[in-house]
Amino acid sequence: MTNQTPHAASRLERILAYMVAGVVGLSILAFLAVIIGTAAGAGADNGFGQGVWPAVLALPLFGLPLGFVLIIVLMVMSGMRRAREARQNKE
Repeated sequence: MTNQTPHAASRLERILAYMVAGVVGLSILAFLAVIIGTAAGAGADNGFGQGVWPAVLALPLFGLPLGFVLIIVLMVMSGMRRAREARQNKE
């Protein structure tokens, strides 16, 4: 009978998981801020072109694709770790 205890994720996998959560969470918050700012009238008379608004507008444009790439990297790393563990348990 094989040992079925799950192996803890590596430090790099945990860091990637927290990065995904942070980048995607921050992008969603920025997206919501734009929606709320538009409803509050901040976009009138080029209001989104000054202050922190350009950064808030750009964050979801870069953060969501970056989060997607980080998720793919995390899935590949997890799959490689599981395959390596399966080979070790088979021997």
